[in-house]
Amino acid sequence: MADTIDAYSIQNWLESCPQSYLENTEYGHAAGEKEPDFFLQNEVLLEETIKATVQLVVGERCALSASSGLINAAPDEASRRFLATQTLDEARHVEVFTQRLYDLGVRKKDLEGTIQRYANPNLVKFAEVLLEKIDRKDFISGVVGQNIVLEGMAFSVFEMMYAMNESVNPKFAHTLSGTIADERRHVGFGENRIGSLIREHPEKRGEVEQMQKEMSYFMLATFADAFRNNRTVDELEAAGIERPHSQYQGVDLGVMAPEDMEQVLADTVLKEFKTRLGRIGIEYQTPTRP
Repeated sequence: MADTIDAYSIQNWLESCPQSYLENTEYGHAAGEKEPDFFLQNEVLLEETIKATVQLVVGERCALSASSGLINAAPDEASRRFLATQTLDEARHVEVFTQRLYDLGVRKKDLEGTIQRYANPNLVKFAEVLLEKIDRKDFISGVVGQNIVLEGMAFSVFEMMYAMNESVNPKFAHTLSGTIADERRHVGFGENRIGSLIREHPEKRGEVEQMQKEMSYFMLATFADAFRNNRTVDELEAAGIERPHSQYQGVDLGVMAPEDMEQVLADTVLKEFKTRLGRIGIEYQTPTRP
């Protein structure tokens, strides 16, 4: 029956998400799972974990605003229905990563202050480029920016974070696995829906390509800040805690320096951008490296 259901339908979403990989979860993970004590008890590791989680909240808040804003800009009913399900997905992502901040000890009254303190300015600018398109109800640019650039970035980031946490923090890894499944579906919509619209509106190519280049630069700048200023590796070594030998894109993250991990992630995301944009008839634009 599943193959006869419209891929953009609410029914397909129900069967794929709440009734499938999200069933019997709370905030994306199994009941009773907790953050590891060694992260909660080490001041440096705790701050780095909070800082990283803040970036996830900032990115997902942007995705929530973008997907909800695109609903009324959509040119057809099927796209509106899909974007309605995506809006709920993004709202869930905001909620689960916000809950993680609470689990890490951030008090609810301090949430916004914590986000303002740690939000990466380059990630904020990344979001502003996308949301400007949403404000203008530019559906083509908005879906490319949201479902290919933002979601494509998030997909690869979550996969790397999943690899790094699978053995040491099952709670967070389980939360990430559900968001990865969501992002895979969102990226698929971006490719499938926008390709035909780009063919109908070739005049949009230049604007979309410039947006991709600009967003890609701010993404790379965010990665540079996140890896080059991260104290996690040094702190784990100082505490005598062996890093997990996590496999990602054919490399062992457990033996890599942060700047090398940054390079692997950046190369992975940009390669995906090039491939996915090519499928919809957009020429990938190489951004400046920070």
